[in-house]
Amino acid sequence: MFNNCAALRPYINHLDDIYKDFTTYKFRVPVSGAIILDESHERCLLVKGWKSGSSWSFPRGKKSKDEEDHICAFREVLEETGFNISKLLNLDDYIEVVIGEQRVRLYIIAGVKEDTAFAPQTKKEISEISWHRLDEILPASEEAFSRGANGLKLYMVAPFLTGLKAWIAAHPPPASQKTEASAKGLCVWKVKSNSGSGSTAENPLHIVPSDSHNADLRPGRSFRNFRFDIPTILQSMEAAFSAK
Repeated sequence: MFNNCAALRPYINHLDDIYKDFTTYKFRVPVSGAIILDESHERCLLVKGWKSGSSWSFPRGKKSKDEEDHICAFREVLEETGFNISKLLNLDDYIEVVIGEQRVRLYIIAGVKEDTAFAPQTKKEISEISWHRLDEILPASEEAFSRGANGLKLYMVAPFLTGLKAWIAAHPPPASQKTEASAKGLCVWKVKSNSGSGSTAENPLHIVPSDSHNADLRPGRSFRNFRFDIPTILQSMEAAFSAK
């Protein structure tokens, strides 16, 4: 690409340095998101990455330039789970850690019903959304990558667990919310297959409308409906190569 693009050609000799600078910058960008707890405070919501073998993590993402932490949390949680936390977020209820050179702030969103409709609004980023028992994730460690008691691969989860446990102790749920239903983990959204372009999503709780005749009115609909004009792109490429 650098060899064939006139605008990029002058940078060929510096490509390694440019890539190194970019990766260094990438791992310094602050991250914001949310720890979503169910009504019993015994389970948290985790999302799993798209690629095979991906880890589970709290919904979160990198901040845009000049973006406030809580605004980033709204945006990233909505994109990854389809859930709007804006009315539930308390600016003072958060846990913040520094992992490497990256600051990560997660707001605590408690009391979310287990049958809440969750579904990512971006394509090929999230493959599964599930409620997970906190006692299957504990004990905590300071490592970014870790494994839960049940063998789950976790990323950026363990460093928050000590602070989360302390927050829950200071904010106990109503006694009526501690039910037997909270004794098990629960998958609320999952793709049937994340290989190839024919991937589809299923909802074990049937909480995401699947009627194809319903208008898609969710935020981000223009992105989801976007399609490249492949024939035109190929025609333009052929014309460009022919001109050479």
